[in-house]
Amino acid sequence: MMTAHSHSNFEKALKKNNGKNGKLDRKVYEKALENLQVELCRMQEWVKKEEAHVIIILEGRDTAGKSGLIKVIKERVSPRVFRVVALGSPKEDRRAKLFMQRYIEQFPVAGEVVIFDRSWYNRAGVERVLELTPEPQVKKFLDNVAQFERWLTSSGIILIKLWLEVSKDEQERRLRKRIDDPMRQWKLSPMDLRSFSKWYDYSRARDEMFEASDHEAAPWYVLPSDDKKRARLNAISHILSRIPYENIKHKRPELPKRSNKGKYADALDFEKVRLVPSIY
Repeated sequence: MMTAHSHSNFEKALKKNNGKNGKLDRKVYEKALENLQVELCRMQEWVKKEEAHVIIILEGRDTAGKSGLIKVIKERVSPRVFRVVALGSPKEDRRAKLFMQRYIEQFPVAGEVVIFDRSWYNRAGVERVLELTPEPQVKKFLDNVAQFERWLTSSGIILIKLWLEVSKDEQERRLRKRIDDPMRQWKLSPMDLRSFSKWYDYSRARDEMFEASDHEAAPWYVLPSDDKKRARLNAISHILSRIPYENIKHKRPELPKRSNKGKYADALDFEKVRLVPSIY
């Protein structure tokens, strides 16, 4: 687990190594990210050994940086331990379900970390702002969600809630970039366009959500995300700090000797097999 001393040194190194316009130098970012990803792997081993159940909720406006954060979290860890849940609209599910049922079905089993790319807080955010859910149902959700989460944490689930806060100007810049970039256009949905004009409606919904669901058992933490590199590093560092993991020591494995039993000339004859075309 990262100690307070090592974390302090980490912060000093980041502040000393700014690039242009105060942005983090790429080499410094990549080194810091590598160190944090090593810690994620150590945390992963603890989660498996302790059979822990971890839920990480990532919320925020469109373009806040959730997908990029998930990518760097999952880059070096096992997909058997870290699982991402990004549920579509309830209308896309053919079976009518209770609202929370859709999420509970995705909860982690023992030894698993589940990252919700948007969560049950859809009800307090996009569903409310775009009037996809009647207001009485939204109010009922806000009245009960804190108690639901207290039940989760009292059952032993580690619940971490992050709100990625992007500024108005930065959100517009990122959305315009999606419009012009063919490799990002898939990220731009009709719902994103509908949401863009409702900035202050989302702000009010966010404020009411915080008021109703920021509680000691599962507090909200806000992550400024205009600077993507710093946001990713700060997010991973925070997640690690919220999980009481320890470094699990393993005996260093040794490769066994290969047996020569049944030895034969096993090299493929490339003239007799179908090869993938060498275009590059």
